[in-house]
Amino acid sequence: MRSEKKSGRSFVRARAALVAGSLGLLLAVGGCGASGDSMDSGAKAADGKNAPREGFTDEGGAAASAAPEEQAAGKKAAPKAEGTHVIRTATLSVEVKSVPKAVAAARGVVESAGGLVATENTERLDDTYETSHLVLRVPQERFQEVLRELAGSGKLLSRTSNAKDVTDQVVDVESRISTQRASVARVRELMDQAEKISDVVALEGELSSRQSDLESLLAQQASLKDRTSLATITLDLTPPDAPGDDGSKDEDLGFLDALGGGWDAFVTMLRWIAVAFGAAFPFLLTAALAVVVWRVLRKRGAARRPAPAVAAAPAGEDGASAS
Repeated sequence: MRSEKKSGRSFVRARAALVAGSLGLLLAVGGCGASGDSMDSGAKAADGKNAPREGFTDEGGAAASAAPEEQAAGKKAAPKAEGTHVIRTATLSVEVKSVPKAVAAARGVVESAGGLVATENTERLDDTYETSHLVLRVPQERFQEVLRELAGSGKLLSRTSNAKDVTDQVVDVESRISTQRASVARVRELMDQAEKISDVVALEGELSSRQSDLESLLAQQASLKDRTSLATITLDLTPPDAPGDDGSKDEDLGFLDALGGGWDAFVTMLRWIAVAFGAAFPFLLTAALAVVVWRVLRKRGAARRPAPAVAAAPAGEDGASAS
């Protein structure tokens, strides 16, 4: 019995020692992990002092931004357009006393604003009156000012104005140009590394196609830049109505004027008669020939017929008549 009690006590002591050793091992491992975490947090804190996180400012107030991995790999961000790009156009129709003077004044206003006269078309109505059609290009910042001066140069007949925002189109073209330039550069690098003639020929064709696309995009960019930097104004200058055009001359018509009008009407009537006769002449000629042929055939038929015989009188009647 005593031996069994001693063995039970020894088993309990061994079990307690084993549990105590396991707890000590767990505490040691936890202490090492905590020390490692504290060291990592300290290192991160030290690094954070020298390199602030993205989106925050440092002590001097300057924004600190970390370069993304794509930029580190050499990728370029899409270019951003500066400000808003707008195409402005306007059309003016102005009645002026002297068209040449108004044209000179409009040219002076546009040139003083830093613009130019793109098109000028002047048409003379008679020895006194003429009209002019001008296409003017002025800087965007002077557009409204020039428009007011031109509209006030005479009697304003009509005015239209239009503004179109093409900022998105400008950004898209610039982005496509950047991408296309990078594509052309890659093809050229491949050409430098190519060793076979077939590869060089294929790459030359690809380079020509991409270069053509790049030139087309550059032309679009230049056109957009021209239309957004200079506004377009279309100006029509006309003189006032000539005196006497309101019908006052009709009241002063005399005998010679009436005679001239009658003669013109008579000549016009003769022309229409001649035209009608010319149109009907083939039909009249055909009808006349038909009538002539019909008469000839009728005469020939009458000549071929025999003459009618005269009947003889009875004998009794002759004797009676003789007596």
